[in-house]
Amino acid sequence: MIFPDEYKYIGHSKDMPDGEDRRIYFLTKYLIVENCENGTYSLFEVEHQGDGLLRDATNLKELASGEEIIRYEKELNIKDRALLIDIAADICNEKINTVIFTGIDKHLTFVHKPDPSEIIEIEIVDIFPPEPSWLASVVRRIEKSGVWGDLSIRFTENLTDLRQFEGENTVFPCSSSGLKGKCLDCDVIDEDGALLVGCEISKSLFESRFPGIKYSFVNICPFKSDIFKPTKIFITRCCRAENSGIVTIGGIRGAVVHWGASEFDVTMAIRDLVQELKLSGKKDNL
Repeated sequence: MIFPDEYKYIGHSKDMPDGEDRRIYFLTKYLIVENCENGTYSLFEVEHQGDGLLRDATNLKELASGEEIIRYEKELNIKDRALLIDIAADICNEKINTVIFTGIDKHLTFVHKPDPSEIIEIEIVDIFPPEPSWLASVVRRIEKSGVWGDLSIRFTENLTDLRQFEGENTVFPCSSSGLKGKCLDCDVIDEDGALLVGCEISKSLFESRFPGIKYSFVNICPFKSDIFKPTKIFITRCCRAENSGIVTIGGIRGAVVHWGASEFDVTMAIRDLVQELKLSGKKDNL
């Protein structure tokens, strides 16, 4: 797949550089040539030499032309790399191998021989209620802003509904969840037989508040959960700030943010995770 990192590397011309003037802008690595007579395009990889803003084109290597290229009609956010790869992959076939895209700012880019496997899938691992899942809601909201557009990522969700544990004898960590049962922050447990659904902190609080009470425990800590675990590269959250950062759970690499993390914290956690994956050359789960 060829998908330039920046549209500043792409030149657009209505005519082939020819004759005495074969100069091109010094940043140009690829050239899109438009044939206005028949509405077709040609795509070239460019080599040049010299100094200054305009340099002499020494070689034009044709990558695609004619029926191999199609121009997508709708203007898009061409910084959203995953979106463009997916669209190009849907369009391309045995005949078409290149899609030219126009940005909202009218600049051009292209995807040549799209490869969706280049997109990194990140799993949002979280619990609910409160509903919607806080982490999934934050990630989707940030995703819409386009702040991760350059990373070529997409998100899936691995969300666990805690309502499956609701009951008179169930104890949840916090009443703000709205779950039906008792809660550590407002109820008193004075009989054996409770089911505590929480993490290690919840367990410690329960035993501190109600010493001697016998209970069973369902661990919902992402590091030790009894009911869910990451299945691929992931982002999740933990109530212990010291667990934040890039971690490995069950042999899978991911990012952990604090339970009270801000949108900025989540944004940077994803960027740090992708940067590490790319530096290590590991895009897959292991």
